[in-house]
Amino acid sequence: MYPAAFDYYRATTLQEALSLLKQHPEAKVLAGGHSLIPLMKLRLASPSALVDIGRIAELKGIRRTDGTVVIGALTTHREVEFSEALKQWCPLLPEVAAQIGDPAVRNMGTLGGSLAHADPAADYPAAMLVLGASMKAVGPGGERMIPAEAFFVGMLTTALQPGEILTEVHVPVLGPGTGWAYEKFPHPASRYAVVGVAAVVRVEGGVCREARVGITGAAPKAFRATAIEQALAGRPLEEATIRAAVEKAVGPEGLLSDPFASAEYRAHLCAVLARRALLRAARRAA
Repeated sequence: MYPAAFDYYRATTLQEALSLLKQHPEAKVLAGGHSLIPLMKLRLASPSALVDIGRIAELKGIRRTDGTVVIGALTTHREVEFSEALKQWCPLLPEVAAQIGDPAVRNMGTLGGSLAHADPAADYPAAMLVLGASMKAVGPGGERMIPAEAFFVGMLTTALQPGEILTEVHVPVLGPGTGWAYEKFPHPASRYAVVGVAAVVRVEGGVCREARVGITGAAPKAFRATAIEQALAGRPLEEATIRAAVEKAVGPEGLLSDPFASAEYRAHLCAVLARRALLRAARRAA
């Protein structure tokens, strides 16, 4: 199918983009386009106008400020995947980016576009939750930082307000004794996560001081598996301990169900993938 007719505007600066959104309140922001354009072609989204921000140089790049990695919203998945800086400071993100879609998607799709789209089966949200990331939004009211826990509101819904643009992602640098991993069961056609699990653990003296487990694909939005996290705190990250912690920690209640995977199957995948992710994270923390 073809999308409905729309007006197209290309912004060259962030301020120009914000001005265009103010002039056209019904407009959608276009970054890489790999999330929005398919919806428009299916007529699931029919914005009256598009504001293309894909060429705004100030929204690209990766840098470090003290203990935080700042990633521009227009940084592509491929740039995240192959960033030597991120492999050193926050290696979970390159591991996640490498599992997104296919090479064409990774070359064009952007970190900020994926996060702002908030697809329940997207890969990044689980990682942002366990990394303690924050999103920088700029809009008519100025700048504000939104913690990942508050950013993802529901299916295809974020905390971004009308006229706001996601400009940066701020991620704390992973410290010593920290392990990470991302495990994913991809849909064979779309490569979206039927279930994806991100894990970050901090180990001191052979004991888990902190465990964070984020799950995507299973529910209308990504979430933290707090029952698993609490079961591991203060205990050695041995296979038996991890296996007991993940077993039935996520029930089918509230999970998505579709012809490809029932809620019960997704709950089973949560346990299997959480165990795998935590075991790999524990080995890396050793």
